[in-house]
Amino acid sequence: MLSSSSRLLRVLSLLQTRSHWAGPELAERLAVHPRTLRRDIDRLRQLGYPIHASSGVAGGYAFRAGQSLPPLLLDDEEALAVAIALQIAAAGTVSGVEESSLRALVKLEQVMPTRLRRRTHALRSAIVPVQRIGPTIDAGVLATLATACRDQLQVGFSYRDLRGQASVRQVQPHGLVHTGNHWYLVAWDPARDDWRTFRIDRVQGTPRTGAHFAPRPPPAGDLRAYVTGAMAGVHQQGDQARVVLHQSREVMAKTIPPSAATLEAIDDTRCLMLCGTGQLDSLVYWLMALDVDFDVLEPPVLKERLRRASERVGRSLARGGG
Repeated sequence: MLSSSSRLLRVLSLLQTRSHWAGPELAERLAVHPRTLRRDIDRLRQLGYPIHASSGVAGGYAFRAGQSLPPLLLDDEEALAVAIALQIAAAGTVSGVEESSLRALVKLEQVMPTRLRRRTHALRSAIVPVQRIGPTIDAGVLATLATACRDQLQVGFSYRDLRGQASVRQVQPHGLVHTGNHWYLVAWDPARDDWRTFRIDRVQGTPRTGAHFAPRPPPAGDLRAYVTGAMAGVHQQGDQARVVLHQSREVMAKTIPPSAATLEAIDDTRCLMLCGTGQLDSLVYWLMALDVDFDVLEPPVLKERLRRASERVGRSLARGGG
């Protein structure tokens, strides 16, 4: 038989695992009488937990939003996952949340039991952060779009596309996808009567939420696959780099994700890489870091950037006696 305090913690833990519990089911799980459960719920409300009770056939208990954030109960794996996520956020992957993520991480580790603190420190020592190349996004913009996706609210924003053309969009957001380099919003665009993807770092200003909309089935059944396919289409359009890699497509596909470039097999030992030319300096870096022989077909400016990079490397080796 659980003590009163232990039972209250157990009630909290169970309420946080579901959006709704039927009263008899929750009482049975706790092995208590429904009257005892009602008293426990009343005590939790006095402590500030916003627990809603409903009556009738489908009656039961559920957490609701309150005026302040009450304490949360996390199991070991959840606490470990939150600690690692906070560490990554503190490293600056999303702008505007670094300091708050660090404060939250300190608070979490202060109350962690020793066994969890040891696991967290072991993981933190093994994770080596790598400086991100490319734009970061504003945490407020990301949160607004995520809320619009969850609550099925139309959202409007100013947007600047790959070619720098500005427009004002009014869309029905469906979900957010992170490809490893960028965040994307997948949304239905009524003005174009089709699905569209938007790079969130190109959203200008603060998005504005509007009325509710009826959700549609997701495109291609999988948002990540849809975004990957859309990025592959971008690689085929406009200015692009065409580079022959002296390695098979199967091997290079393990290193180069579809969101970064399109790979086409030439033969068993070579493949053609197609990608955008928006960040030539980054492309020069990655070509040098691939550890694969390559031939640049176009654009000429990429060949020039590589030539200048090779000259710098040559001068460096000469100064060092290489």
